[in-house]
Order: sequence, then C-alpha cells, then structure tokens
Amino acid sequence: MSVMQTDAKLERQVAAVGDLPREKLAALWLKAYGCPPPKGITRASLERSAAWHLQAKRLGGLSAHARRIIRQHVKQKEAKRDDAAVGLGPGHAATAVASTIKPPPLPGTRLMREWNGRMHIVDITEDGILFDGKLYRSLTAVTKRITGAHWSGPRFFGL
Repeated sequence: MSVMQTDAKLERQVAAVGDLPREKLAALWLKAYGCPPPKGITRASLERSAAWHLQAKRLGGLSAHARRIIRQHVKQKEAKRDDAAVGLGPGHAATAVASTIKPPPLPGTRLMREWNGRMHIVDITEDGILFDGKLYRSLTAVTKRITGAHWSGPRFFGL
C-alpha cells in the first residue's frame, strides 16, 4: 500500500468519526484514556479525541521531544499547585495563607450603597436582610433587586 493510499484511507477513517454514535465515541474515549468521558463533554470534543487517536496510532503520535516537554510542564504546574496548597509563595518562604473567608455581617449592621444616583440602605436582621420594607434571604437577592442583574451581594456592598 502506498503512502498516498494510506493517507487517503486515514482521511476517510477520520471523516467517518463524525458519523459514529455518541455511545461509540464514549467507548473510544474509555479505551484511549482508561476512564469514561467527563460529564457534559461535547460531541465535538469526543470526535476530536477519537480522530486524534486514529491519527496518532497510524502516524506515531507525539515525538519523544514533545512528550518530554509536556512532562516537564506538567511537573512544574504540579509543583506550583502543591506549593500553593501548603501556603508556599513563589520564593518558597513558609508563610501562612491569609484566610479570604470573611464572616457575614452581624444583625444590626446597616449597609449603604449608591447605585444609579440613588442611595440604597440595607439592614441586617436576625430574620434576614431588610430592604425597602421587604425581607430577603441574601445580599445577592437584594443586589439583584437593585441592579436587575445577578451580582455578588457582598461584593456589591463592599464586604
């Protein structure tokens, strides 16, 4: 079989991937990666994966140099992730990571925010958040009422 015939056959096989049922594409993913495809993965991603593996099998896949570079990058990313997880900064100084979780405002707190030329006043109560005489369950719900869009309530009020 000549190179031209092999290339044409491979092109036909890759083109045929688009006609495979999703279940077959998922089975090919399982065979290639050893695990089922992630929930919500698009059909196009399944097709690209199947086509790539067909081509890699026929044409040899990534070069040894490319695989080595990928492994180096993965190791670097894993090291950075592990350092961040234990609170080590770029200089690897053992510093504690400050907590970014802030406690919710206490009952009796009054929050004020000017929006579109109007001052909005919110009172935090034991039962919820009071705004314009109506009780809300969250600052985000109040913020949506004020802006008409879904925004983070604590961020909107500067907390």
